[in-house]
Amino acid sequence: MKPLSDDHRTRVTRMLIRRAFTDLLSHKPIQSISIKELCEQAGINRGTFYAHYTDIYDLLHSIEDEMLADFDKALQSLLTAEDRHLHPVEISAEIFQCLKDNADLCTVTLGDYGDKDFAVRLINIGRERCAEVYGRYFRQATPQQIDYFYAFVSAGCIGLLRRWLDDGMVLSAREMAAMAESIMLRGVGALDGGEAPPPSHQ
Repeated sequence: MKPLSDDHRTRVTRMLIRRAFTDLLSHKPIQSISIKELCEQAGINRGTFYAHYTDIYDLLHSIEDEMLADFDKALQSLLTAEDRHLHPVEISAEIFQCLKDNADLCTVTLGDYGDKDFAVRLINIGRERCAEVYGRYFRQATPQQIDYFYAFVSAGCIGLLRRWLDDGMVLSAREMAAMAESIMLRGVGALDGGEAPPPSHQ
């Protein structure tokens, strides 16, 4: 049998540690998770853990930083000069795909014992990138209007993410992006395929 390369062995080990950690974190707060318990869950020894991380918090920050880098990279690549013609749904699809690729961390972050600051960091990255896109599509909007709009839709997208996770992410990232864009741009009209009705006057 061909021996594993060091890089492959490292990836496998980190994956086992991450899987064990997110599973434990879905049931208890991080301060209640011991290295011993994590190693037993991951099927590794303490020396292997310390070869990769200094402690539990270093592990958490490493996982979060990797996702944040992936998230930012995905958005950056879509906002290069060559991609200025992209519709906002393309941006949303990339965001949902990144979230799907990190479903374990998203589930934990939105759970009772997740790192709420991490969700804020994700939203702040999205705010900067999406403000640029929506500013190009809605040229009459002021920066303040776009900022308030983003605050509203980002909270809504977190709700969509929760439901998507609960449903086992059976819909594709593209389908979720299209749904999110339809709701954002057309409001309740997205439910019947038509325009949102005007408000009634009493």
